[in-house]
Amino acid sequence: MRTLGHSGLFVSELCLGTMTFGGSEDMWGQIGRLGQGDADALVKTALDSGINFIDTANIYAGGQSEKILGQSLKNLGVARDDVVIATKVMGPMGDGANARGASRGHILSQCKASLERLGLDHIDLYQIHGFDPATPIVETLEALDTLVRQGYVRYIGLSNWAAWQVVKAVGIAEARRLAPILSLQAYYTIVGRDLEREIAPMLRSEKIGLMVWSPLAGGYLSGKYDGEGISADGRRATFDFPPVDRARGGPLIAAMRAIAETKGCSVAQVALAWLLHQDVVTSVIVGAKRVDQLTDNIAATKVRLDADELATLEDLSRLPAEYPGWMLERQGSYRS
Repeated sequence: MRTLGHSGLFVSELCLGTMTFGGSEDMWGQIGRLGQGDADALVKTALDSGINFIDTANIYAGGQSEKILGQSLKNLGVARDDVVIATKVMGPMGDGANARGASRGHILSQCKASLERLGLDHIDLYQIHGFDPATPIVETLEALDTLVRQGYVRYIGLSNWAAWQVVKAVGIAEARRLAPILSLQAYYTIVGRDLEREIAPMLRSEKIGLMVWSPLAGGYLSGKYDGEGISADGRRATFDFPPVDRARGGPLIAAMRAIAETKGCSVAQVALAWLLHQDVVTSVIVGAKRVDQLTDNIAATKVRLDADELATLEDLSRLPAEYPGWMLERQGSYRS
């Protein structure tokens, strides 16, 4: 368990992602088409392992993910206080111009809709799913603060915002005494470390928790898409996202495979273990289509990488130096 940002809320170091719940003949179907029974099995496996944190979004499968998750909690008889439920708002939930975004109207109406789909009386962590360039940040934050004061939302977070956008929001919230921002959900993997340039230092400075999405880079870090025995199946075969630099990824996968063989674990477990070794990470979101996949991911919490293994992975995955990073490091040495 780790505290989420600068709060007293404890969440598990792994978070169950539910993007695979409820997809059909659309983009969500390429990610997952799990029905109620399969979802129940995954939720039970997660809870039995000690995971108390579950993430969804109103846009996942057009709201079906939230409905299925809510039903799973009922089917399994889960006590409300035993789980931390996170969902998100911003994506289009209708054809109209106002049926999307982070405006006050959309946030308030979609929070109510999410609560109905989930069958809950409050959301533990309500997140803005992306940056809305058409809505002033203050309008978004005041809408979220309204929901917190009304008791429908306990904590608020952001997802896929740039560092400057997050800090601007933090400043507005502090100046107006609005509900504070506790978390950022962002993409971060050993093969995609861009977050370390601006976002990670900001998170440490502002004491904001990091929830990592797609920690296996859309399945790429399972190892089955690079090297021997390349698979033509799986999510990457039909939904090649997020982008991966395969020229850099190939040697990294080979090194991870060697470490995995030494430890008797999977390449995916090495990738997840690397994230859990990073001090900026609060919780890693793991999604699955099958119980055995989820069980494999959960086992990553037992994998310990030693100093030499971490150094090997660091050498292969380190970001090339860019300005102003190298100048900040140079001039910062004057005061160290």
